Amino acid sequence: MNNPKNPSGTAEKRTIVEEGTELKGSITSTCPIVVQGSIDGEVSGPSVEVSATGTIAGRIKTGTLTSKGRIAGELDVDVAQLSGTVANKTVVRAGTLDLKITNPNGKVELKFTTGRGGLTS
Repeated sequence: MNNPKNPSGTAEKRTIVEEGTELKGSITSTCPIVVQGSIDGEVSGPSVEVSATGTIAGRIKTGTLTSKGRIAGELDVDVAQLSGTVANKTVVRAGTLDLKITNPNGKVELKFTTGRGGLTS
């Protein structure tokens, strides 16, 4: 298959943390990062995707974050698309936020601030 962004037809490089893998520490990549397992620590790359089975607890710094899994900690991103679980006390700093989450135990609380304060859930 020819992809205009990838004319060679080879698969685009990605850093994958497979389901069943638990990583503690920091991960930095120049490729998109896909998390199907769990990371406890710092994650940095051009984009981060957390699958429905994935979990990140810690700091995330990326251009685009897409999460269908569970995230907790401090997020510093340009674009965030969150539809999974966002843990209590998570701080989200994003230029653009698309939020589709529910709380089975009640309501979701969001606090908006300007500047470095970010969004707290």
